[in-house]
Amino acid sequence: MNEGMSDATLQLRAAEGQSTGNGGADGQGGGGGLARSSLLMAVGTVVSRATGLIRTVLQAAALGTGLLATTYNTANVVPMSIYTLLIGGALNSVLVPQLVRARVEHADGGRAYEQRLVTLVLSVLAVGTALSVWAAPQIISVYASDTPKTHAAFELTVVFARFLLPQIFFYGLYFILGQVLNARNKFGAMMWTPVLNNVVLITMFGVYLGLLAGPDRIEDITPGQVNLLGLVTTGGIALQGLALIPFVRAAGFRFRPRFDWRGSGLRKSIAAARWTLLFVLANLAAMTVVTRYAGAADRQLPTAGVGYTVYNYTQSIWMLPQSVVTVSVVTALLPRMSRAVAEGRLDDLRGDLSRALRVTGALIVPAAFFFLAFGPQIAQLLFAHGTVDAASAVPAGHMLQAFGLGLVPYSAQYLLLRGFYAFEDTRTPFWMAFWTSAVNIALATACHLLLPVRWAVTGMAAAYAAAYGVGLLLTALRLRRRLSGRLDGRRLCRSYGKLAVAAALAAAAGRFAARACSGVAVPADWTPVLTLAAGGLTMVLLFLGLARVLRIGELRSLPGLR
Repeated sequence: MNEGMSDATLQLRAAEGQSTGNGGADGQGGGGGLARSSLLMAVGTVVSRATGLIRTVLQAAALGTGLLATTYNTANVVPMSIYTLLIGGALNSVLVPQLVRARVEHADGGRAYEQRLVTLVLSVLAVGTALSVWAAPQIISVYASDTPKTHAAFELTVVFARFLLPQIFFYGLYFILGQVLNARNKFGAMMWTPVLNNVVLITMFGVYLGLLAGPDRIEDITPGQVNLLGLVTTGGIALQGLALIPFVRAAGFRFRPRFDWRGSGLRKSIAAARWTLLFVLANLAAMTVVTRYAGAADRQLPTAGVGYTVYNYTQSIWMLPQSVVTVSVVTALLPRMSRAVAEGRLDDLRGDLSRALRVTGALIVPAAFFFLAFGPQIAQLLFAHGTVDAASAVPAGHMLQAFGLGLVPYSAQYLLLRGFYAFEDTRTPFWMAFWTSAVNIALATACHLLLPVRWAVTGMAAAYAAAYGVGLLLTALRLRRRLSGRLDGRRLCRSYGKLAVAAALAAAAGRFAARACSGVAVPADWTPVLTLAAGGLTMVLLFLGLARVLRIGELRSLPGLR
């Protein structure tokens, strides 16, 4: 998400923001400033996601893709879920406009508002963290069943949860300090500090692989291994949050606990967050249902790699283009869109959304077809190591293909929802999330009940993609009405149509090239490397050629917006 920046550069921009009186947040210097911010975040996210991918590969090699890994991964997803439920949803989408407005409208530049907000967030999270650690067994029972047959897995998940639940507080520290920086248009630090966490976890899994005998059954894991995984995983998140403190100080923020919340203007933020909380609940409901169903598949086939861990790994890989491209653009764009709405410039808002959709689509669409074409090769390359053999990596490839094309509506809906947040409308995004989650839950339940265990979670991946297709349609219709009946739909359909044609043809040619190379006599470990390289290179070159023939001009606008 970001371009490499020295501390000196960050401090210089912080000083410039203070001199303007609005944290440098006006962003009205045109698309060049937005392009620089997007590039800054994109490069940092590339580094963060690259190290995250290395971490995932090492984690799969160390823990495998079966039931043992699922106990750790289930416990590890709970802290973020609870953090988001407590206050994270409000931070991510509601409070940036509020912070920007406070910096512009308040006589002290919004400093008192920021201090009250940070105090409130950290207080809520401290209490929530303590209660969550105490209630760990009850929380885990929501995600996994405790029966005599599955008791050992349930107990191990609870043990991991007690180690990992303190992450709730440090996630909150990281995100609230990051939002203070974002309101000042300081995007770099928040995008780079996750690299520290990834480095910590890469080291941990490397030690686990190199020095310890990695078990493949939950009964064989030792207390020392559990302690290592639990303490270091939480330590990495703590380091990620604490590392932002020097940057917020450099940006001019000084934290002083303030509990005078009454009459301070926080009520408007809390009222706006009400609908965001419901938005979070809708998404968490779907995620919890899928986690429980996918965990059940692991318990029935504990070493087959067909359940929650593989679903989690492949979803993380599938989201990489979204994280690098779309999130980077949105994070830089949201303050500007909020100001456009506040000043009544709806044409500028419409133009920003259309341009963002077209530019991000130039990478998102071919990435979606790439996953569809080469899912098995990607999975074998990344996961067939350590405790995972080539056969156990096959389900991951199928899940990656099932997610595949869903990347397009997932990314587009993420962008369009930010249009509502620019209006400080959190009610409509809730209803969009409600219907998306309802479709996802219905389809996932059908997969769980009707498909064989081997294919049930793969079907849930396809259900997730289909649900976001429905969500995108509903979101586009509602936002079009909000923008006086215009959403630049013809140009968007034309642009995405060209991208889909070029990507589909290029993916088909790439898949043919990969199959042609699969018979080449090379060591077995090098087969996925060779086929993926041949197929991927063929796809990229043909896509670029077709883009030129079809006059897809958005490729020239990357990596930012103009």
